[in-house]
Formats: sequence, structure tokens, C-alpha cells
Amino acid sequence: MPIGSTLEGSLLSMLLTVVTVPPQAWRWQLLLRARGVTESLGWLTRAYFVSYAVGQVLPTSVGGDASRIYETSRRHPGYGSPIAGSVLLERALGGAITLALAAIGFLLAIGRYPIRAYLWVEALFVVLTAIAGIVLFSRRARRPLAFGVPLLRRLRIDRPIRAAYEGIHGYRHHLPTLLVVALLTAGQQATRCVAIWASAEAVGIHLSIRVFIVLGPLLFLVMLVPFTVNGLAVREAFFVDFLGRLDVGADPAFATGFLFSVMTLVLAAPGLAVVLWESIRRAPVSVTDG
Repeated sequence: MPIGSTLEGSLLSMLLTVVTVPPQAWRWQLLLRARGVTESLGWLTRAYFVSYAVGQVLPTSVGGDASRIYETSRRHPGYGSPIAGSVLLERALGGAITLALAAIGFLLAIGRYPIRAYLWVEALFVVLTAIAGIVLFSRRARRPLAFGVPLLRRLRIDRPIRAAYEGIHGYRHHLPTLLVVALLTAGQQATRCVAIWASAEAVGIHLSIRVFIVLGPLLFLVMLVPFTVNGLAVREAFFVDFLGRLDVGADPAFATGFLFSVMTLVLAAPGLAVVLWESIRRAPVSVTDG
């Protein structure tokens, strides 16, 4: 059903984008709690917004993830490994759920949309996800992985990599938590697909929401790879290519990608405000003699 105006479409896209943050924070809270780290939902939501702000100046979500690990580890000394594991596992599960949604999208696209060129993208991620799952959760994989330890020691990165590995590996004993987290992730990504549809409606592209159920997971897969700072230009190029296959002009397709990227700035705004406020509060106050 078409949306009435550019303003309505933009506001709907903004709302659908922002409302996904608290469930994401809850998802993270469940993962932390499973490993013995207790933190409030409010602070985790704040950390998520700050990570979006940090992500504006570093490649895709890499900087944001590092920000969450750093801040949370400072609040919980001695829990660096499970904290890093929670963030990295959250990212890995997001990729796996994206693959599942992309598969559903491809089934919906059969006979309707010419997107065979993207099949290789999903195939590559399927292989990489399967390998990552075996490496991170299989006990049998620990022995062959040990052969790489000497090299990691020479590079002086063995300790952080071991900590991250042990942090993720420990979740193999928390399958119910992983199931709940996977369901929350699926809901969050489905909501983001509707937000993309609203962005398209805002610029005058009136296509079935089915198109964006196909487009969204593919976009999320592409954005997992840190090609550029905050995915700049990659996102817009993807929209132009994908929607161009459906006879949408380059200008409105680019505008859709640009508007959706603006929504990431909306997510970053609260985090930036938090950083500035906390910086002001921590700033030393000079006292002059009267």
C-alpha cells in the first residue's frame, strides 16, 4: 500500500529503524547474562547508540563493535573474553539469520525478479558461515587450530584471538539463549526490510514489499564486509544495481539508498549526544581565586 507523502515515508522509515535498537540491546543482554555478565538494559541501549556514532567514522560496523567491547570490558574487568565473544557471536548470528532470510527472499523472487547475479554472494557467505560455525563451536576443530598458535604468537595477537575464540566457544552450552537471540535477530532484520520499503516509498518508488524482503538481506550481507567507511557509496551502488534490474531509474534508486543511509545517521545522533554530554560532565572545572 503506497505511503501518502515523502514526509510520511521518511518518518515511518526512521521509526522502524530506531525501534529496533532496544530489542538489539536486550539480545545482547541475554548473551552477556548467559556468560555471567549482568548489565542493565538501559546502559546497553546507550552503548548501542554510541556504537552507531563510532561506526560513522570507521568501516561499517567494525568500529561500533570495538566500541561496545571496549566500554563494556571497562565496566566489567576480568570479563573481556565473554564480552568480546558476545559481540562477535551477535555479529555471526546476524550473518547466519541474514542468510536464512536471503534464502527466503530468493524463493519469493523465483520467476519474478532477475537477481541470479546475486546468487554467488549468498553462496560465498553460506560457505564462510559453515566454516566459521565448525571452527568456533566444534571441539574437534581445536586440535588443527592449535597449529596456527605459533604464528599468532610471532604476530603478538595470540592472546586477543584466544580470548575471542574462548568467548564464543563457551556459548555452545547455551542453545536456548542462542535460539531466542536468533528469533530477535530475525525480527529486527525483517523490521529493517520494511524500513527500506518506506524509504523507497518516500522517494516515489512504489513496489511490492516483497521486493524489499528480497533486497534487504542481500544488502545486509554486502554491508557485513568493511569495504568503505560506514559503507559509503557501497550501499547506494547496491540500490542502483538491484532496483535498476526492476526498471527503476538510477536517480530514485540512489535516493532510496541515500535516504536509508540517513537513517544510520539518525541512529548515531543519540550516541553522539551521549558522548558529548559525558565529555562535558567529565571535563575538569577550573577554579579561579576571587
